[in-house]
Amino acid sequence: MKRIVIIGSSGGNLYNLGGKDPQKLLGEIRTQAESAGFEIAAIQFVAAQGSMDSAGKETSSAVYSWDEAAGAPVISFTGTLEECNQHVRSTDEQWADELRNGRVDGLISMSADPNRANEQIIKAAVEKKIPIVGTGGTSMALISAKGAHVILTSGTTGTTNRTRAISFVTAFAKHWGISYRPMIGDTKLAGAVSDSPWKRINIRGIMMSSLPGFIALALVLALSKIPGLDMLSGVFDVLIKALPVVIAAIAAKQVSDMEEVSVVAGVLAGVLSMDGGIIGGMIGGIGAGLLVNVLFRKCIEWKFPTTTVNIIAGGVSGLVAGLLVYYLLAPIALQAGEWVKVLIEGAVSYSPILAGLIAGLLIWPAIIGGVYHAAILPIVLLEMEKTGNSFLGAVDMVGLVMVSAGITLANIISPRDKSEATVATPGFLINMGFGTFVEAAYPFMFSNKMVFAGAIVSSGIAGMMVGVFDVRGTAYVPSVMAPLLSNNMLGFIVAMASGLICSLIITLIANQIAKKKNVRPTEENVSA
Repeated sequence: MKRIVIIGSSGGNLYNLGGKDPQKLLGEIRTQAESAGFEIAAIQFVAAQGSMDSAGKETSSAVYSWDEAAGAPVISFTGTLEECNQHVRSTDEQWADELRNGRVDGLISMSADPNRANEQIIKAAVEKKIPIVGTGGTSMALISAKGAHVILTSGTTGTTNRTRAISFVTAFAKHWGISYRPMIGDTKLAGAVSDSPWKRINIRGIMMSSLPGFIALALVLALSKIPGLDMLSGVFDVLIKALPVVIAAIAAKQVSDMEEVSVVAGVLAGVLSMDGGIIGGMIGGIGAGLLVNVLFRKCIEWKFPTTTVNIIAGGVSGLVAGLLVYYLLAPIALQAGEWVKVLIEGAVSYSPILAGLIAGLLIWPAIIGGVYHAAILPIVLLEMEKTGNSFLGAVDMVGLVMVSAGITLANIISPRDKSEATVATPGFLINMGFGTFVEAAYPFMFSNKMVFAGAIVSSGIAGMMVGVFDVRGTAYVPSVMAPLLSNNMLGFIVAMASGLICSLIITLIANQIAKKKNVRPTEENVSA
């Protein structure tokens, strides 16, 4: 097993690019080293409470060392910057001897001080021709000038904790002829011939993460209807155009997970994919995320400086994916979104009451069966992209949220058992206060068939009322705010009330029947 030593400091520019959070910076190196099968032998890292560009001798600082037992970096000394540098110098000779004795195979340097704090270990690395990788323009230039065997050097501009760590370990792995795939989250980043990045494509996850953007759109739409705030209609138009960018950035981040690099790639792809709507943004973002992984690895293999690697991986990936959508796929993606909208509008136009009834009856089986987030939520967001609210979004609020609120309220008022009131109360408050957590009704639905059937019937009735009043709205907002975000405030209030009251009454009846069944055997025993 190859053993590496990490030396350096939180640096000047590095401080603003991860150095101010040493645990995360060093932890990322540990993660990638473990993925390659390398062992961290030691850490000598000085972390100042400010950039080294402006820090002085009296700046509060800490020294991070490697705790072999815990397998993690820990603070071993605190004091002023001068005291911390002196502490590092006291252990520098020890690890210099380790290098000379052949017990260290590689050195990672990040904004190190080769003339003072880290002088001895650098001398030993030069003598033994130990391969060195690192960042910090001035620092690495000084180390190279001493005749060190530097196999990767770069400034810190444009880098992140993850991309630096992957660059370091990739350089070592190639130098030693060791197979290595970077660790991203709980999975290893694939090379150009592997399909692992494709496995991280999760349409449901992308849509759920993008939901706050759509809710912001709905809020602006509602505010623009208030007299005197009609100027916000222009903001609404801007937000609609921005939604593909939001989707693309999230898609690229989830597929690549290369921190800021993937976000930049996603934003670039999203800006160029705006004409394709949110479907175009998703395609552009996914493409950017896939390309980030491929280009990043190739640039590292070609020994490009880390800063250049990040620029190419983030910039070129976003441009290529975005231009592909801009010139080829945008019309197709936009038309796909239009087809969904036309399909919904066609069903509602044919019979809004029937459409609402069917949607209401099916929405509970859909969410219980795991179909809601995979199929219905994307359709809701596609509707909202066009108008800021949604027919199915309104059914969601009245058929799921309000029905769940009604079931939990019934179990607060008249529970089958006193303990159930304690379980029901948080669920009711969250549903009413935040427009989410419909799962709070599950314990009561799954334990009583009448409550389960009542939930579906109540949802069907509430959905039918959505059709009667031709309501468009959204869930995931406080219940008192939801009518304000709809196209028909009074109609939405009636539909919401119908779902809550109907489920409340049915659950109260079901609880009373259940209580009588439990009491009857006891009464017979008493009579006997």
